[in-house]
Amino acid sequence: MKLKKKPKIIITLVALLLIAALAIVLVISFKPKEKKVTEVKVLKSIDEYGYQLKDNKTKKYKDMFKELEEILRADTVDEEAYAKKISEMFVYDFFSLEDKAAKTDVGGVEFVHPNAVANFLLNAEDTYYKYVESNIYGERKQELPAVDKVTVESIEKSEFAWNNAIHEAYEVKLSWTYTNEKFADYQKTALVILIKSDLNYYVVQI
Repeated sequence: MKLKKKPKIIITLVALLLIAALAIVLVISFKPKEKKVTEVKVLKSIDEYGYQLKDNKTKKYKDMFKELEEILRADTVDEEAYAKKISEMFVYDFFSLEDKAAKTDVGGVEFVHPNAVANFLLNAEDTYYKYVESNIYGERKQELPAVDKVTVESIEKSEFAWNNAIHEAYEVKLSWTYTNEKFADYQKTALVILIKSDLNYYVVQI
């Protein structure tokens, strides 16, 4: 028995609708999920000095920032304590790679003299940070060093010639350890030189 024309058209339309629906389901199923980039927020800032604490920092760094804030909020700033603390924070932040999002996310930059930042970043990205894989989506599997304890071995007040001028300075000797023995052969000591510029002490040499 032959089907009439109308039922044939209805069957064809239903079949096309089913195919279209199936195609939509397949497209949705295989559409790659959008990866969320982790946003970094500022938790605290010491505006007069230009220091900021971001939420991606470790608890240890946050504790150091609190100590720095206490030093700088005092009625009279203890300059030696200030120089010690930012030297400690600089070393901790620069040599810890585990919390960095990419090779361009160089630690300790806010403690470096503004006139030296460009060269500092270039050197860091070409050396110590060179092989840091991107972690902007939080999927990195790479093992990276994290500084554990930083010790100020000595601090001396001095003068330092930099950019054709003599500056009031501090020379700070530091040592540190890493959280993982795997990185025990990495750099563990440094002499950091800081100069005074307006309110701030800045790292100009390591």
